[in-house]
Amino acid sequence: MTNIEILVKANQAFSSGNYEELLTYCTEDTKWTYIGDSTLDGKENVYKFLLSAYADTTFGIEKYVEDGETIITIGRIKLMNKDGKLTDSPFCDVWKFRNGKMSQLIRSFASENWFDK
Repeated sequence: MTNIEILVKANQAFSSGNYEELLTYCTEDTKWTYIGDSTLDGKENVYKFLLSAYADTTFGIEKYVEDGETIITIGRIKLMNKDGKLTDSPFCDVWKFRNGKMSQLIRSFASENWFDK
């Protein structure tokens, strides 16, 4: 599979809440950084975070941009924030691949009204 095909499969697993399958597409030492919030090191920490942070989440990818071992995705995500409020935010993910697996994620969120400005 190409890196984009891998990422599409991983995103399908994420959408269905199948985090175990999602993590099969990641390296053991995967590192996920949420800009301005936290960094998760390793599959176990990512898995625990996914279980707690992404209940009732929906998202869509609007664009993929690939450059070698890097894929940038741009989309929107709806999820509950820490105050229990449903948010609808644009996001940008930078995925780094190594040997056919996702080794790093850097995610940034914009404010809820980002597209309106």
